Amino acid sequence: MSTNYDLIKKVLELLEHFESNNEGEFYSSDLDGFKSWILHNDSIEKQHSDEVSWEFKEQGRSPESVISTMLTHLSKYAKMYSKSVILDSPFSTQEEFIYLINLKAFGTMSKMELIRMNIQDKPTGIQIINRLIKQGWVLQTNSEIDKRSKLIEITSKGKDLLEEHMLKIRQATKIVSGDLSLREKLELIRLLTKLTSFHREIYSMNIDSKELLCKVISEYIPSTN
Repeated sequence: MSTNYDLIKKVLELLEHFESNNEGEFYSSDLDGFKSWILHNDSIEKQHSDEVSWEFKEQGRSPESVISTMLTHLSKYAKMYSKSVILDSPFSTQEEFIYLINLKAFGTMSKMELIRMNIQDKPTGIQIINRLIKQGWVLQTNSEIDKRSKLIEITSKGKDLLEEHMLKIRQATKIVSGDLSLREKLELIRLLTKLTSFHREIYSMNIDSKELLCKVISEYIPSTN
């Protein structure tokens, strides 16, 4: 029986693609994980084989425009549900309970670490932290390593308040993902993780706004030519 080298080559290429794109995040790094990945991606390709349409596509609207608009709208929808969380609570904004959640989950950190974790500018982040301190939900201490840095940690009062409203927070979080199936949620997480990693790297560079667009376009966006 002759060996089908072309088939072997294609299988090896597929395996290489699996290893480089999965990295053990969603599928186990064994034969079962490889088979699940193949089945999942096959179903995705079949979905994409159908023509995808969007509003004003015929008028030349780009897929990038659609993605940007949808992400902006989804953020606003999420804030809409968050308003229900802070209704009849001591919280003034959703950022306040998000800051508390991060402190509870990741522990004590500097002011700037907390602010940057939430992708906010320094003045806005400081205002939020100051309110949390004033309410007694977080405690500010001096860093023993860097005397210029202030450390923030959640207090017992902050933990109790968070626990009191955690049910509504979880409900709001669940609603945001809508009626997506588990498989769709995992695929969305994979894509959003890739997109978030792309933007996080750029965000961490603190590029001046005047140079931002030109620098990102020239260095991070692949040419279509």
